[in-house]
Amino acid sequence: MYFYQFTSGHHVATPNMEGIIELHNNVMFYLILILIFVSYVLYSIIKNDSNKIIEFESYIIPEDLLEDGQLRMLDVDASIVVPVDTHIRFIVSSADVLHDFCVPSLGIKIDAAPGRLNQTSALIQREGVYYGQCSELCGVFHSAMPIKVEAVSLYEFIN
Repeated sequence: MYFYQFTSGHHVATPNMEGIIELHNNVMFYLILILIFVSYVLYSIIKNDSNKIIEFESYIIPEDLLEDGQLRMLDVDASIVVPVDTHIRFIVSSADVLHDFCVPSLGIKIDAAPGRLNQTSALIQREGVYYGQCSELCGVFHSAMPIKVEAVSLYEFIN
């Protein structure tokens, strides 16, 4: 019977090599198991109860539909509502071209690239409304991509 020899002269059938191969097999099994578990957890975070992907879309309010007190080119139909005094993580991505999620009064400016998840965090300490815009030259409707973040108390956020 012929055994494969390594360059150092050790046979594969030696007890030391059998132990190393067994350790390798066990480590690979548990790494694959952990990878499957982490993938499942990430998948379940992205999906909600109705098995749909969680997305957030907001559109600029046209000038003829603006009410008193609303800002032209900054107010949107659906704002991001977040609680104050809570660490918030923004996970940003894009579907088409490079965008830039920018809310200067919160100190947030992060690129949104297609196929990539970028994240940043914030701690908002005052209630209020914070405005921002896409600050990347991303196309024809670049000026029509405002961002509105409403910070409310934790009680209002839960209810």
